[in-house]
Amino acid sequence: MTPNRKRTVHFNFYTTVEEAALIRERMASSGIVNLSAYLRKMAIDGYHVTLDLTDVRELVSLLRRCSNNLNQIAKRANETRSIYEADIEDLRQQYDKLWDAANGILEGLARIK
Repeated sequence: MTPNRKRTVHFNFYTTVEEAALIRERMASSGIVNLSAYLRKMAIDGYHVTLDLTDVRELVSLLRRCSNNLNQIAKRANETRSIYEADIEDLRQQYDKLWDAANGILEGLARIK
């Protein structure tokens, strides 16, 4: 045994081939690459949470589009000293989509127990 080892107690257990495959599958889905770390986490915490961030990525994409459009409108307004009503309506619709996406994410997070 290494003298400076932090963890000195060894656990040993057996699984079936199917159970081992399931453990490795769940370990991979949690993003943990070290089997010992995963087994410790599961033994101590009893669960792992894997978040699907697809909605957050979509929200970031919507934010970028709205920000780009706002910058283009501001640039045009500074150059011509006028803005088009259609541009403002387009921006309003994009902000409505943005708020809907943000609200959906918040509702999803509120359901996590």
